[in-house]
This record gives sequence, structure tokens and C-alpha cells, in this order.
Amino acid sequence: MGGIEAVVSVNRADLAADLTGPAIPYDEMLTADGGVHPHYAALDARLATLTPEELAERQRTQERFFLLQGITFTVYGAESSTERIIPSDILPRIIPGAEWARVEAGLVQRLKALNMFLADIYSEQQILLDGVVPRELVLQAPSYRREMQNLYVPHKAYANVCGSDLIRQPNGEFAVLEDNLRVPSGVSYMLANREASRRVFPGTFRSAGVRAIDRYPDLLLSTLKSMAGNWRPNPQVVVLTPGVYNSAYYEHAYLARLMGAPLVEGRDLVVHDNMVYMRTTTGLRRIDVIYRRVDDDFIDPLTFRRDSSLGAAGLFNAYRAGNVMICNAPGTGVADDKAVYAYVPEIIRYYLNEDAILPNIETFLCREPAQLSHVLANLDKLVVKAVGASGGYGMLVGPHSTKAEQAEFADALTANPENYIAQPTIQLSTAPCLIDSAVEPRHVDLRPFILCGEKIVVTPGALTRVALRKGSLVVNSSQGGGSKDTWVLSETKGDAR
Repeated sequence: MGGIEAVVSVNRADLAADLTGPAIPYDEMLTADGGVHPHYAALDARLATLTPEELAERQRTQERFFLLQGITFTVYGAESSTERIIPSDILPRIIPGAEWARVEAGLVQRLKALNMFLADIYSEQQILLDGVVPRELVLQAPSYRREMQNLYVPHKAYANVCGSDLIRQPNGEFAVLEDNLRVPSGVSYMLANREASRRVFPGTFRSAGVRAIDRYPDLLLSTLKSMAGNWRPNPQVVVLTPGVYNSAYYEHAYLARLMGAPLVEGRDLVVHDNMVYMRTTTGLRRIDVIYRRVDDDFIDPLTFRRDSSLGAAGLFNAYRAGNVMICNAPGTGVADDKAVYAYVPEIIRYYLNEDAILPNIETFLCREPAQLSHVLANLDKLVVKAVGASGGYGMLVGPHSTKAEQAEFADALTANPENYIAQPTIQLSTAPCLIDSAVEPRHVDLRPFILCGEKIVVTPGALTRVALRKGSLVVNSSQGGGSKDTWVLSETKGDAR
């Protein structure tokens, strides 16, 4: 065994000894007996030829690439600088083609059913009448928008861009941790990591049979145009951003540039006679499709929050009139509500008459008295999440929490149980990462991106998020996480396991 491989093995043993969960997590690279999964063999062989110093230099090269490209994110409340280069690991996560085929089928099934659910609850509400999903759970959800009731949405595609978060269970099978149907972010980091990965391991990349993700911007543009293609031959698409102070502004600008679409803020838009225009140096130009990266509340001060300056007055009326498409549609958040998540397998069965290909994680609804009692009695073992929170905020990781934090959450749960769900503490799978010139395992999740317009397309790649702090299960960049490239191999390259 080479020097680098020895480091991987030793550090994995050290980490396993510290785990608080009931099972050792699945390792993306190593088998249970310490061997290497076939699809990692080429990378493993390459690592054995590199010294720690050479790996460290490649990491610095990648960081310089990110710096020159301006690949950043914003941490709100940071004392020094709010804008930082996103931490990125040079070692790719590798998924064989046969395994990805199952993931892809499960994601298509899931988004198809969720869009059918949205079309239903904003029209006949048959699933609520049949009692499959509790009526009050949907209609009282903060993200439910009664303004969307009975509005026409082309192709019934309410969620046009979805980023579902997947994790591996200890047996190696993928499961869905949550769906992101509102304004999911991270795809720019997926694309940037791929560009960097090609530079760091060019030979290994070329020989591995990695499926391309370069077409994502073109597929995104095609999906957006398909939402207005029936009534405009060449629709004008724009990307609506909250502005430079938003944490994902880099991504907004990056995608707009790659699609060749204007990047606009609310102040750039004008609504006249229920038509939406953008200001240009040559006058007003009509807009047909808005890829909005602004939350529902801030789209239109006449319809939603009156104090918003991020959207445009009258925008929702133009949408209601069918003169402009907003992607993702307002109100999609009700389908990725963390409480509604618990019912997704039943939603799939109701609309498609199929069992879910990708399972859910067991979820306790604190709104149910018996389940609330169980959660309160096991706060030191569970992960508790606020229904409407994201980005790793509003969350208690029981095994890593203090008694004071548990007591604080117990009070919050008792005061407002409808606002919380809980799940078992899942030991996320581990993947090799370069940490201080040594290769060590770190916990990872997976965020593939699915596009839905006239058809559903799953990008053959994903954003792998990494909990860079040893033993941490929190992968969000705002909470100390990072990312790495994800290589999905063609089906002829490597076996599943």
C-alpha cells in the first residue's frame, strides 16, 4: 500500500472511533474489508504516485483558479469579510453509471409527482379531499400561496429547477434528505468544480469515462424558453437577482453569462399594461421568462411584502395574466416543506401508482402529540429542523449538541410544535478529502440538479457538499462546509459496488 493510501486507511479508523451513531458510515472509496471500490481504482492508483506536497500544490492551484474566477459565497454576520472563496476539495467523488441510472430514475419520478401535487393543490385539491395529505398542513404552510390558485402554468411545471439533497444510508443505498423547489442554489459550484477537476487530474479524468455536465446552461435556457415557447417563438429570458449582497450573487451572474441572458434587478424592470419590460440603453425590451433567484415574498410589493424593493410592482399581475413566466413558479415551496416531505412517498403512490424509487429518511412530525413526545425524549439522538429554515440554520444535531441547546429546543418545540420535524442522526457517507496535505475521510451529501419544462432532464453530475470539519455532519458552506466535483461514469466504466 502506498503512502497516501495508508493515510486514508489510518484516518478512517480514527474517525470511525469517534462516531456517535449506531453504524459506521458507508465509505465512497473503501470497501468494508479495506479494499477499494472498482470505480475508484484509477484515482487510487494516481494518488499513490503523488506526494503530500504535490497534492497540496494542486490544492493551492485550484484555490487560485477559484480566486481568479471570483467563485465566492457570502456568510451573513461574518465579522471580517462577508464574501469568501467557497472551500473546495480536489479529490472527486465518483459514482458508477449503473448506480446513477437508479438515482436518475428516482429523481425524475419524484419531481414528476411533486409537480402533479402542486398542480392539484392549486386547483382541485383532490389529494387533500382524499385525506392523503392533511389539508391544514398544506393550506396553513407559510409557503402556500393562495394567489396561485387556478392559475395556468405551462406543462404544469411549477418547479422548473430542483436540487434534491441525497445521502447514503449505512447500507450504501441513496435516500432523499430533502427537496429544494424554491430557488435552489449550488449549480455554479458544480460547474466550477468540474472545470478545476479537469486541471488537477487531467489524465485520470480523460480515461475515467466521466459524463459531461457542460451542457447544463444550454439545457437550463431551453427549459426556461419552453415555458413560453407556445406563444412566443424566441422568448426573452432574464435572470432576476436580489443584487450583489445576496449570498449566491456569483451564481446568478455566472449562469446569466453562460446562458447569454441579461442579469437584472427589480429596479431594472418596468410593468406596463400587464407586460414586463427591462430597461436597456436602447429603450425598453419585453421580457417573456424570468428565472427568479428572489424568494416569493419579495417578487412583487403589490401582492406580497409591501416593503420589498427586490422585485417589481405589478409583476405578479403580469404573471397572472399569462404575459410573463416566473420560474420557479411562486408557491412551489409548499412541496418542499419539511413536514410535507414526510408524505412524498404517499404523494408518489397517489399520482403515479408507483412505489418511491428513492426512499425518504424516517421523519417525525412534531405536530403529532405522540411523535412530539418521542422527539422530546430523544433530543440527544435526533436531528431537529425548523420547517421553514434552510442553509443549516434553525437545526439541532442532537449527538453534537449541549444540554443547554437541547433545553432551548425543547422549549421551542413545546411552544410551536407545528414548526418542527425530527429525523434520526444519519451518519453521512464519507469520501476522501485533502486535509492539511493528508487524505482523510469527511462526511458528504449529494445535490443533483433536475430541470423540468416541456420535459424532465437530470444533469449527469451533482454538487457534492463536504463537512470539512472532522466529525461534522453539517455540509452547508455557511456552516463550515465545502464542495467537490462529482464524476458520474458512463455505464461501461466501473461496477456499482
